[in-house]
Amino acid sequence: MYDLIVIGAGPGGYVAAIRAAQLGLKVACVEGRGSLGGTCLNVGCIPSKALLTSSGKYAELSHLASHGIAVEGASLDLAAMMARKDKVVGDLTKGIAFLFKKNGVDHIDGWANIIAPGKVQVGDTVHEAKNILIATGSEATPLPGVIIDEECILSSTGALSLKTVPAHLVVIGAGVIGLELGQVWARLGAKVTVVEYLDRILPGIDGEIAKLAQRALSKRGLKFQLGRAVKSVEAGEGGLAVTVERVGKDTIDTIEADKVLVAIGRRPVIRDLGLEALSVDVNDRGFITVDDHFQTSVPGIYAIGDCVPGPMLAHKAEEDGVACVEGLAGLPGHVDYGKVPGVVYTDPEVASVGVTEEALKEAGANYISGKFTFMANSRARSTGETDGAVKVLASPDGVLLGAHICGAHGGDLIAELVLAMVKGATLSEVAATCHAHPSMAEAVKEACLDALGSAIHA
Repeated sequence: MYDLIVIGAGPGGYVAAIRAAQLGLKVACVEGRGSLGGTCLNVGCIPSKALLTSSGKYAELSHLASHGIAVEGASLDLAAMMARKDKVVGDLTKGIAFLFKKNGVDHIDGWANIIAPGKVQVGDTVHEAKNILIATGSEATPLPGVIIDEECILSSTGALSLKTVPAHLVVIGAGVIGLELGQVWARLGAKVTVVEYLDRILPGIDGEIAKLAQRALSKRGLKFQLGRAVKSVEAGEGGLAVTVERVGKDTIDTIEADKVLVAIGRRPVIRDLGLEALSVDVNDRGFITVDDHFQTSVPGIYAIGDCVPGPMLAHKAEEDGVACVEGLAGLPGHVDYGKVPGVVYTDPEVASVGVTEEALKEAGANYISGKFTFMANSRARSTGETDGAVKVLASPDGVLLGAHICGAHGGDLIAELVLAMVKGATLSEVAATCHAHPSMAEAVKEACLDALGSAIHA
């Protein structure tokens, strides 16, 4: 009898299992993929960041002349790049297996089915537990009428494992995954066209910051067709024909491509778990309904991460997992989704936390804002990474409500502002904090000063 069986060994599941074991619970984690780490580690966050790094180094070679460095004869070995990516993934999955052994977590290999509260069947074996935690993650949302074969029409999984650089890659969806993988292949020599139904990229990101990102990504080779609905993707003699319709207009266009990436979002993976038979409540979007303690409508069955409402992010899943099992151990546990940062690891990076300016306007809220561009930042000028800006939003008395960054290392810079929001720090307190010079972080200080009407370098 286990105290807890975790179903799924992604970021939420394996972290929850380890933390529960640290708290003295007897824990097992069920995973049928064949390797630990879930989508994020195997075919998501980690391999995509490995390829973004490698492709970034290749692309940088064409910009070194301004630094007085001449590079001749550089060539791309895509197989070696992919092998490096696979090694990164393999090393990290082995690391999770080590952590399981170190903390006494039993790894059960196979696919789980909850046959009753407290009973999980894996293969022919039924395992019993006082509590069950569902952490099965998410998968790519399909586009109706378009069949993903991972050869010509790709999900993010296929786009991470191409054996040759596409001549023309059409990306359907201008969200995080589409832009990140689109930039990987654009850097490696592909023509990349991003098709988006909305009239903007990065839905959910502050509009002003999204515009800065689009401008920067356009300079780096991505072509955008916004306000267009994809009607069909059909194979022909010369490749694929993507038929698009301009939203609100009776205009049809065809885009020729040899590869198409469908990146219109993700959806929870909860099928074949036995939830319907157990009457576990699921909302109309396919997310499991949970209370403030992550318990489902069935006592003893819990759910976290991409399976439940909230940001579909690996680090949010980790926080869910820790909060859930600490609650099971009698400790307080809570995750404030309003203070979970999101990062797009393109060049430049886009990072965000809290509310957007659009949301504040829609709510009729009183607020103040400040912005500082990296063009005016000494470190950015020194490195040549001047695209973008830091933007902060605050209540009239200076309490931070949101922060948004488009710029180099934005994913690291946002951490200071997340901490400030968690601790209730004001613009004045962030601005009064000494920031090293020259550093990209000075732009954070200056944005806060700008909101207060006292920016030095603006």
